Amino acid sequence: MRILVVEDDKSLGKYIVDGLKQAGHNPDIAYDGLEGLGLATSESYDVLIIDRMLPKLDGLAVIQALRASKKNTPVLVLSSLGKVEERVAGLRAGGDDYLAKPFSFDELLARAEALSRRNVHEAEKVRLEVADLEMNLITREVKRAGKAIDLQNREFRLLEYLMRRPGQVVTRTMLLEGVWDFHFDPQTNLIDAQMSKLRNKIDKGFDKPLIHTIRGAGYKIAV
Repeated sequence: MRILVVEDDKSLGKYIVDGLKQAGHNPDIAYDGLEGLGLATSESYDVLIIDRMLPKLDGLAVIQALRASKKNTPVLVLSSLGKVEERVAGLRAGGDDYLAKPFSFDELLARAEALSRRNVHEAEKVRLEVADLEMNLITREVKRAGKAIDLQNREFRLLEYLMRRPGQVVTRTMLLEGVWDFHFDPQTNLIDAQMSKLRNKIDKGFDKPLIHTIRGAGYKIAV
């Protein structure tokens, strides 16, 4: 497993890197946010381990920049800031897991390996299905009951987000962050308008609607 460690504490960074090597992995290390962002965007890694507080570019800013550039490499956030609100901030910035300092190396290793396995499973998933609705993530073809449906790029991303969470209520905030990469609410009918267009393409002409509005909560896709 190829891992990038972004940690400005050199003794801690060496400790992590040495432990990863002993566990049979191939780690690289960067000592500031800018160097870490450069490596993470130019190289291919299975997992990124990123400290929250870094010189030159904060760890959360690194993660946000990666997600904005469509880099979906799993990120384990390390931080001495262990309060619930700090963990939430790390996850909302695009982190996949959060480990507070001080930590056990065995726990860090187990979490990194779990993130890598999860990423592999996601990569292997090339087809999504909900009832008679099918999506091919490679060819970007969408069909319902065998009938091809032509979607614009944003409509495709919106539908993919829903289909990856069948039966789950997704909120406006989740959609804004997951589909539009907004970390604020622009206070417009952006989502409602886009969802209306998507509904016309997915549900119009079929007996059973798949996209449902959950009043006061959000949306979900289900039979």
